Amino acid sequence: MSPRLVPAGDDSAGRRPDTPLRITVDGEPVTGVVGQTIAGVLLAAGRRAWRRGPSGAPRGVFCGIGVCFDCLLTVNGERDVRACRRRARDGDVIETQSREVRP
Repeated sequence: MSPRLVPAGDDSAGRRPDTPLRITVDGEPVTGVVGQTIAGVLLAAGRRAWRRGPSGAPRGVFCGIGVCFDCLLTVNGERDVRACRRRARDGDVIETQSREVRP
């Protein structure tokens, strides 16, 4: 069990560690549990960044509440989905995005 997961009895968000899910990120399978956001699944899997900003700097979760746009991903073909606001669903296909400006 990941140290980032809250014990089920204390989890007001309703995550259930006994109900796993699997998403695909850039072609690689990543596992999580029902109730986690996409950002939560990625962070629990050890991924702290999944896109690059205009300067090329890595970006991941910044605010965690959907105010900024640092955690954007393409989910099931829909671009610019905020990973911190979207709950992961079993079978989601996720692609990272980049706004890196190349010279």
